[in-house]
Amino acid sequence: MSRRRHTPEQVVRKLREADRLLGEGMELPEVWKQLEVSEATYHRWRNQFGGMKTDDVKRLKELEAENQRLKRIVADQALDIQGLKELSKGRMKVKPGRVPLLSLRLAASR
Repeated sequence: MSRRRHTPEQVVRKLREADRLLGEGMELPEVWKQLEVSEATYHRWRNQFGGMKTDDVKRLKELEAENQRLKRIVADQALDIQGLKELSKGRMKVKPGRVPLLSLRLAASR
């Protein structure tokens, strides 16, 4: 079998097709061959997307993208907090006439 990436929508469509074929009495190995996927792929898809509709998959992708964005924001804030703590303890040394990057980031976020 050739290696090919499927979109989540295609996966849901293939799983629905598999359900239809199984309902018609076809055996699982025949279904895998018909769908052109391996046994492992079929079971992984079934665990990940089983029972989902296309709209659910689109919403899942949107939520995952939003989650990644929020994680990035939290990581940036944690770095800013750590830098401020270091600065308040006097451990960070800033040369006269230079503006620390942290100050620039804080000014930009206001």
